[in-house]
Amino acid sequence: MNEDRVKGNWLQFKGKVKEQWGKLTDDDLDVIAGKRDQFLGKLQERQGIAKDVAEKELSDWESRNKDFRWD
Repeated sequence: MNEDRVKGNWLQFKGKVKEQWGKLTDDDLDVIAGKRDQFLGKLQERQGIAKDVAEKELSDWESRNKDFRWD
């Protein structure tokens, strides 16, 4: 997938991510920019949860948003 499509995809889903995890800031999401590993780290940090919990939450979200593709 080319970089423009990844960025467009991320912008489209950014709102859905904020609905699910409201503690993530716009700045966090700009830094993450569609990178799954960075997203997991910020999710753990902002939500104050363990890595396995963050992974489960993200996997559940991904299953509900099948159109989303990570960078």
